[in-house]
Amino acid sequence: MKKTLYIALVLFLVFAMRTKAQTHSGTVSMYKVPVCVYNGDTIPHITLRTIYVYPELHFKNKRQRKYYNKLVRDVKKTLPLAKEVNRAVIETYEYLMTLPDEKARERHIKKVEKGLKEQYTPRMKKLTFSQGKLLIKLVNRECNQSSYQLVKAFMGPFKAGFYQTFAALFGASLKKEYHPEDEDKLTERVVVLVENGQL
Repeated sequence: MKKTLYIALVLFLVFAMRTKAQTHSGTVSMYKVPVCVYNGDTIPHITLRTIYVYPELHFKNKRQRKYYNKLVRDVKKTLPLAKEVNRAVIETYEYLMTLPDEKARERHIKKVEKGLKEQYTPRMKKLTFSQGKLLIKLVNRECNQSSYQLVKAFMGPFKAGFYQTFAALFGASLKKEYHPEDEDKLTERVVVLVENGQL
């Protein structure tokens, strides 16, 4: 039953694309799509993205709805930053592995630190306190390491301790971890939907 429905959906999509592609002269443009052979028949094969379906949220009051809307806004603002941090960590680590000695690595780390400060300080200043705390958790989600561990790995324990103390002055912690099955369940739901373009 599901296979028949899937085939019908694919054929409908192909027909819709061909109908849309008609020009004023009445000719039809053709689109090349991947195909698969099933029982001797050649069938257009289009892979559709995954659609995530969650149970509907029920808010007890306006405050809960407001919190959820704020969470969606904050995730949309901080998730791209967390993904950029992840890419920067991977690129930096891979480049460090190509350097010949510890001195060259230290020089490169200083350049990276300076570049990151120049690039991200203006953007970080625009974040609210709650967005900053969320960013710390999302960095943990994207990198599988806390922000503290990342700073310690690249810049040493002294700087990691300094930044952790500085964050603690404002009631935050670079050691904060992301728990998608527990306290961050709602955040994970929002992140998945945002990543998939459903929010």
